[in-house]
Amino acid sequence: MIEGRQLPTIDARRVRLRWLTDADVDALFAIFSDPVMMRFWATPPMKERAEAEDYLRRIHEGFAGKTLFQWGVERKEDARVIGSFTLFRLDAGNARAEIGYALGSAYWKMGYMSEALPAGIGFAFNTLKLRRLEADVDPRNDNSLRILAKLGFRQEGLLRERWNVGGEIQDTALFGLLAREWQGPAPA
Repeated sequence: MIEGRQLPTIDARRVRLRWLTDADVDALFAIFSDPVMMRFWATPPMKERAEAEDYLRRIHEGFAGKTLFQWGVERKEDARVIGSFTLFRLDAGNARAEIGYALGSAYWKMGYMSEALPAGIGFAFNTLKLRRLEADVDPRNDNSLRILAKLGFRQEGLLRERWNVGGEIQDTALFGLLAREWQGPAPA
């Protein structure tokens, strides 16, 4: 597991995954209050900045308990946090975790998440020595479905009417990726 008081920084070509601080609350609020980005999320968009402050507190508590590792996705060119990558429901005994990721809609289709996800997944498999990663995706989210397929995830099931998000009932598609199937970058 990870030692120390914060997550390590993980570099990719144009982005880095880094520890989130109080200075990132406005960026988190911008991302998670964006109704376009939150369209396929399991919760409604944030409405107040205080929700982002509480979210950051829970991120830090999850790290302290080693149950949630959430990085900010920072653009190297301007040090702006534009998204997040998360390993959660970490289960060391079964060497598995779930992944989550978010990217502000202004940054979609620019390849940022195609760089961030392999960096985070490589860390999960190569550093944390996880055996399995899972993703829960709204089956209408074509962008997520495409990127997961590109990374080698396989759809393993469909849970009908799993979520109630702001009164809208949503299905979820479950995806899995095994360490032995991972074709990402080799360990450094």
